[in-house]
Amino acid sequence: MAEQLDVVILGGGTGGYVAAIRAAQLGLKVAVVEKDKVGGTCLHRGCIPSKALLKSADILATVQKSKEFGVNIDGTVSFDFGNVMARKEKIVGNLHKGVQSLLKKHNVQVIEGTGTVMGPSIFSPLAGAVRVERPDGEQEIINPRNLIVATGSRPKSLPGLTVDGKHVINSDHALELEELPKSVIIVGAGAIGCEWASMFSDYGVQVTLVEFAPQILPLEDEDVAAELAKLLGRRKTKVKIMTSTGVLPDTLKIEGDTVTIQAKVNVGTDKEAIETLSAEKLLVSVGRGAAIDNIGLEATEVQIDRGTIVVDEHYRTKEKNIFAIGDVLNTPQLAHVASHEGIHAVEVIAGLHPHPIDYAMIPRCTYTRPEVASVGYTERHLRNEGREIKVGKFPFRGIGKALVNGEFDGFVKMIADANTGDLLGVHMIGQNVTDMISEAGLAALLDATAWEIGLAIHPHPTLSEAIGEAALAVDGMAIHY
Repeated sequence: MAEQLDVVILGGGTGGYVAAIRAAQLGLKVAVVEKDKVGGTCLHRGCIPSKALLKSADILATVQKSKEFGVNIDGTVSFDFGNVMARKEKIVGNLHKGVQSLLKKHNVQVIEGTGTVMGPSIFSPLAGAVRVERPDGEQEIINPRNLIVATGSRPKSLPGLTVDGKHVINSDHALELEELPKSVIIVGAGAIGCEWASMFSDYGVQVTLVEFAPQILPLEDEDVAAELAKLLGRRKTKVKIMTSTGVLPDTLKIEGDTVTIQAKVNVGTDKEAIETLSAEKLLVSVGRGAAIDNIGLEATEVQIDRGTIVVDEHYRTKEKNIFAIGDVLNTPQLAHVASHEGIHAVEVIAGLHPHPIDYAMIPRCTYTRPEVASVGYTERHLRNEGREIKVGKFPFRGIGKALVNGEFDGFVKMIADANTGDLLGVHMIGQNVTDMISEAGLAALLDATAWEIGLAIHPHPTLSEAIGEAALAVDGMAIHY
């Protein structure tokens, strides 16, 4: 390329394109190398398309109980899955155009092709040049001052469990289904697995949700996980939940349109046994792995540990001019995390001094029905560490707006230090809590106490009143429960 680039970002996903825009704002000359479409997994195969499908499922569930609101619908309530998928594609398409426009607006060069990181060579005494192979087979070498690796992640599977894309699928395949299966086994009950279980159940699919840990949503507070498990089990199309259960990959059989697999249930107890599960499809949802294979890092001094890139608190690798952000790191695999890591990295490159990210206080969201959201530490974690804490809990059943909405399951749980009152964790399950969690995130950023959150006036009638009441409940002062 004719001009010297300050930054090249390998990967145009959420972290990559946000980093590029921030770099451009700071006056840096920047380019993004992307082999597919800008927007990455979140836009095309993750956050956005899955939430579009979940919204359709939520609308279906709402319409099915319209009589509760005095709204009578003549005839049978049904849905068109083809239209559901078409709406999903339209939303993704519109957002993709939006990302392209943003990059163009900020004069970010987008280089279409597959990038490979180069070690020291005739092009540069430092590692970090990028060889780009264009779709037409042509190659070029880009030699920027700094490189940011933002190649994202891909779905993982269990050892010995082959994903064929037809009978045994992952979330990428699920987003391209042409018709719904009658039944599905979901292996893995983290956020993604639970979202698919909620969605499929609302669509009338028989779901068996299998999790090796003792609870679904293993990273969330146990009270929240227990509440979600209870509510999924109460659905019209109930979700069968099997925790402390591990599937045995070598027992997988596919006969016609049926998948069968054996599972070891009650793992670690004296009731351990083998059970056979069967369904039309098996959805593997056991997390995502960093997409760093075959991108050339072996030619550099960049350090890899357990499949992820090692960086310092400013996302610099062992090569001083190579940074890494997002799902290639051992940090929470969340789009908003990747974005802020990208912003931090380019600000460091620009000579600024951003404050390191506090990963303990990053909001986490799960878009089931009802939703789950949290920030900070769980009660179990804090008690295991021997922390002295006090806990406030307030149910949505005590909130007028929740009753008006007809969605009053769930609660807000707040945890504070018993001596200082400092906020340590907020955990929510209920309607729209993924939008409400930002208040807790701001409170954590500002080192607010539960007392201060309770002192803030929350408007009535709103769902946010539950946050204020839970904060007051920490000190036994909740008014409406």
